[in-house]
Formats: sequence, structure tokens, C-alpha cells
Amino acid sequence: MIEPVELCGRFVRLRPLSAADVEPMRRLASGPRETFTWANVPQPDLVEAYVSRAVTAMERREAVVFATCLLSGELVGCTRLFDLQRWEWPAGADPRAGQDVVDAAEIGYTWIAPAWQRTAVNTEAKLLMLRHAFETWRCWRVTLKTDERNERSRRAIERLGAHFDGVLRAFQPAVDGKPRNTAYYTILAAEWPSVRAGLNARLMR
Repeated sequence: MIEPVELCGRFVRLRPLSAADVEPMRRLASGPRETFTWANVPQPDLVEAYVSRAVTAMERREAVVFATCLLSGELVGCTRLFDLQRWEWPAGADPRAGQDVVDAAEIGYTWIAPAWQRTAVNTEAKLLMLRHAFETWRCWRVTLKTDERNERSRRAIERLGAHFDGVLRAFQPAVDGKPRNTAYYTILAAEWPSVRAGLNARLMR
């Protein structure tokens, strides 16, 4: 179930990240970086290690990491499905006992080159990943988180139709080396049809 996969739409192609992406990713990470203030975007000299860790996470079935590409094949960013959970249900209560499913997942580590921000690229990438999580893995919940201060990211998550659950204080390290307050959003399986319709409508505009 948790395997590298390629997801294709009308505007974007998500394919498994690989070592071949180091050089094109290094070029993207070299700038401009003004919109990456609160995002986890590697510095150019750390791209190789960043990709290596991502590939290892895939090999361990801990995440599915995507190179975000245009249909032409041009790399424009990176994203992933991670924190892949199979819950410990009370004895005899698991409604999907023995089935190859995922109960919950998170979408994150997302960054897109400035030229492709606020375009169909991010909208369709999220649609493809959410569809995979809810319709292939059959998740009950998908989580999206961001630094409380990252207004650009928060507005983008809210435009997806995600529910704001609150702020988790001092939840994890921030890119500035301080404890980060994290804005926490979720989409539930029951909400997915409405979210999917909204994203498809946005892509048709």
C-alpha cells in the first residue's frame, strides 16, 4: 500500500523524488527565496542530504516523497505524504482489520518555486495527493500544518477547504531555530467529497 507512486493531472505530475533531482533542486533552492521565509526549503549546499533523507524515508515506507513537476518534466518543487498511521484500535473494534489501508496521513514539506506559486500547480498537486490518501489508502483524516506566522501558507491551506483545528504551542522547531507554534488543519474522509468538488471547480476556472 505504501509504495512510491506517480500521480498525474492536467497541469502537474508528481513522481517519486530521486537522486537525479539533486541538481535541478539545487538550482531552485538557489533563489529567489523571499517566499521561503517560514518553509523548510534546503539551502543549496544541503540539497543532496535533503534528497538522500527523503529517499531513505521512502525506502523505509515512512513517506511518499514527490518531485513536483510540470507536464513537460520541469521540476518546480517538492512535497510529500508522511506520518502514515495505522491506528491501534481496541480489541475487536478495528472496522478494517486485516485490510491494507492507512488510517491517517499528513501532507507537508511542500515548497514550490516562486514563479509557480499561486497557480494551478499547488491546487492540483494537493488534489492528487488528497485523492490518493482518501481513495487509495482510504484515510480517515489528512493533516496539514504550518508555522503560525506563515500567513501565505495558512491562506493556501484554508483555500483547500481544510478545517482549522487550532494552534499547537511550541510544537516543533521552526526554520529560525526557535520553538514553533504550529497552525493545525485537518480534512476528514466525510469532508473529502466537498473538498474535492471545490478543488475541481478551482481548476476549471
